[in-house]
Amino acid sequence: MATRGQMIRMKMSDGAEIGVYHAQPTKARRRGGLVLIQEIFGVTEHIKEQCDQFADQGYEVLAPALYDREVPGFEASYSPEDIQRAMQVARVQHDFQVSLADAQTCIDALKDKGPVFMTGYCYGGSVTWAMACRSRDLAAASGYYGGLIPAMADQTPNCPTILHFGQHDHGIPMEGVRKVAELHPEVAVHVYDAGHGFQSDRRADYHEPSAKLARERTLALFRANGG
Repeated sequence: MATRGQMIRMKMSDGAEIGVYHAQPTKARRRGGLVLIQEIFGVTEHIKEQCDQFADQGYEVLAPALYDREVPGFEASYSPEDIQRAMQVARVQHDFQVSLADAQTCIDALKDKGPVFMTGYCYGGSVTWAMACRSRDLAAASGYYGGLIPAMADQTPNCPTILHFGQHDHGIPMEGVRKVAELHPEVAVHVYDAGHGFQSDRRADYHEPSAKLARERTLALFRANGG
């Protein structure tokens, strides 16, 4: 499937210029802005397609290429070798706090036009939770299977937030997911009969019914909060 947004360059708060995938609303009226945060694999075709699909629903989407400082244009596949390479970039070379600052820069670029929402997958799910707890500029947030979320369970979102996890995700034990749900009764923590990465049709853990339901819940959350 051909993507129709475009990669633009944006200056971040530290002065670095990074690539950002920008998708404009198509025929639908503009409902708001959306910052969409990548998996550890970069701004891949899958991530661009997710952006385009939200644009079809009326959102102006920005998806920053978070690893452009360390590995410009980084895109990895789901092969074992590329997974290891992506984990090395995400966990060793790249500073998580820089991802949060870049996410806020993208929020700032959209917030004067109306409500801003955030979603993200895998690594991006963790960024989404952290930004929901840190930023005062989000109308709502929807985070997908972020492995760092249980470790940040002591933080509290400033906006309506929902989370999505796979029951069979070997990297995120259900004990941690239950901890988040217990500490945050205000957050809808959805658990699906799926594994990690169930939203991506590129990977073996893709689970279409779960992906569809999670997307419906995400759009409903956004629309209930001004989008």
